[in-house]
This record gives sequence, structure tokens and C-alpha cells, in this order.
Amino acid sequence: MDRLILLRHGQADPGSESGEDFDRRLAPHGIVESRAMGLRLAEMGFVPDVALVSTAARARGTWDAACAAFPNAEVRFEDDLYHADSATVRSFAFEAGTASATIMVVGHNPGLQELTVALMREGHAPSSLIARAHRRFPTAAASVFLIDAEGRPHADGLSFPER
Repeated sequence: MDRLILLRHGQADPGSESGEDFDRRLAPHGIVESRAMGLRLAEMGFVPDVALVSTAARARGTWDAACAAFPNAEVRFEDDLYHADSATVRSFAFEAGTASATIMVVGHNPGLQELTVALMREGHAPSSLIARAHRRFPTAAASVFLIDAEGRPHADGLSFPER
């Protein structure tokens, strides 16, 4: 893997018809912000070869809204990314990265935020960038890392949706 993109799902409705968190869909604003973040990432050249997407409704909706910006990406829906911790997210990404150059993970907090901060610390990102990611990682936020030949991360971007 040469690049890792972590994309938090867009803003979700507060409830679902089933009453289950897993079934919460994107709010209208979440669709807009997810689509916009997909376009922003693509315009910056951050385009996944493979997208690993949590099977939760809001993560799938985020991918549905953003995927037009990534027409050639292979998508894999992964049950275990639903509320996965940072170690699980990292494991999925690095395993997929053995066969693909750019991996995107569409998932949830706190796992994505924790992994973002951990990778920034490992890559010796500026303390101001680490503090920004640690302070907040809102819906539809994205972090991007270059991964060197030894598997070390280097922060390449942190994007928050426009509100």
C-alpha cells in the first residue's frame, strides 16, 4: 500500500425505523457532505483502488454518495468494520494494501479518529495537526497517509467538511 485514506461516514439521522444504531441512514446533509468530500478527495488526487466499507447503513450511504468520484474503485463491504477499534481498522487496511496501492476505509468513530491520531504520531506529523485531529474528527472527515516501503505512515492530508 502506498496510500491510506480514512473517511468517516456522513452525518446520520438520529434514529432508524428498526431502532437499531446499525440501521441509521444518512441525513440529507450527510449525503451532501459525503458527496462533497468524495469530490474533494478525487480533486486532490486521493483516489482509492479498493474501498473497505462498514456494512452499517450510514457507512454504505456515505460510499454511495462519494463513489461517483471513484468510478474505478473496487468496493468491499466488511461487517467487522462496524464500530471497529483502531487496531481492527488498521489490520483490514494493511491486509488489503498488500495487493493494492491506495486503500480507503469508510467507517466510524472512535476507531477512525484514534487511528488517524496514532498514524500521525507514528509519522511525526506536526503537533498542531495531531492536536486538530485529536480535538475532533467530524462526520465526513478524511485523513490521508502516505505509506513508505517500510510501512511507516506520513500524514498527507486532513480534510473536514465545509459546514
